[in-house]
Amino acid sequence: MNDMNGLKALVTGGASGIGLATAELLAARGARVAVLDLVPDKVEEPLTGYRADVSDDDSVREAVGAAARDLGGLDILVNNAGIGAAGTVEDNTDAEWHRVLDVNVLGIVRTSRAALPYLRESSHAAIVNTCSIAATAGLPQRALYSASKGAVLSLTLAMAADHVREGIRVNCVNPGTADTPWVGRLLDAADDPEAERAALNARQPMGRLVTAEEVAAAIAYVASPAAASVTGTSLAVDGGMAGLRLRPEGQR
Repeated sequence: MNDMNGLKALVTGGASGIGLATAELLAARGARVAVLDLVPDKVEEPLTGYRADVSDDDSVREAVGAAARDLGGLDILVNNAGIGAAGTVEDNTDAEWHRVLDVNVLGIVRTSRAALPYLRESSHAAIVNTCSIAATAGLPQRALYSASKGAVLSLTLAMAADHVREGIRVNCVNPGTADTPWVGRLLDAADDPEAERAALNARQPMGRLVTAEEVAAAIAYVASPAAASVTGTSLAVDGGMAGLRLRPEGQR
C-alpha cells in the first residue's frame, strides 16, 4: 500500500516502541519520515533522526524546523513522545507531577506549535496524538499518568476545533496496555514479572497485550487520506478494555 506517497511525516519519540513502529509503517506506505527523539542515533534509513527534547522549546523548534526543511514541508505530525508514572496521588512529588505533565502534555503543545506553520501549507494536514486507555478508564496506581493522558484527550478535542477550518485534522489514538519497552521495564521491576504480565493480559478482554504494530496501524489510518473526514476523534486500540464488560470465564 502506497497511499502516503509524497507525504512528509514527523514522529516524536520515534526511536523505539509505538513511535518506531509508526515511523516504519508510514515509511512503508510511501511517506518520507523524520523521527524526533532524545536518542535518535539508532534510527536507520529510510527514516531520518533528529535529536529533540520535547520538554525544551528551543530544542523542539530547532528540530522541527530542520526536519521540515529537509523533508520539504510537513503533512503529518505524530505526537508520540511521552513518559510513564506509577502510584496514587500520595506517591509522587510535585516535581514529578510537573515533569510528567511537562513531557506528556506540554510536549504536544511545543511540537504542535512548532509544526503548525508548516502544516498550514499542506493540502493534507493531520496531527495524531498518542493518548491512552488511562484517559477514559480508572486504572489503579496510575493517578499521575492518567491525569496527563486525560489532558491529552481534552487537548486533542480543543485542537481539532481550533484548526479544522485551517484544513488541519487532529485526532488521538488510545492504546490499552501495550507490549512496549516501558511496560517491559515495569514488568522487570515487579516482584513476580510472570504473574504481573498475566494480570495485565487478563484485564484486557482479548486476553493479551496490544502490540506496537497494532497501535501504529491505527495512527497511520487517522493520519492517512483515507480518514480525510475524521477529526476530533479518539480511536481505542485496547483489546476491548474501554467498552466491554465480560462475565467471568465459563459464565454466559
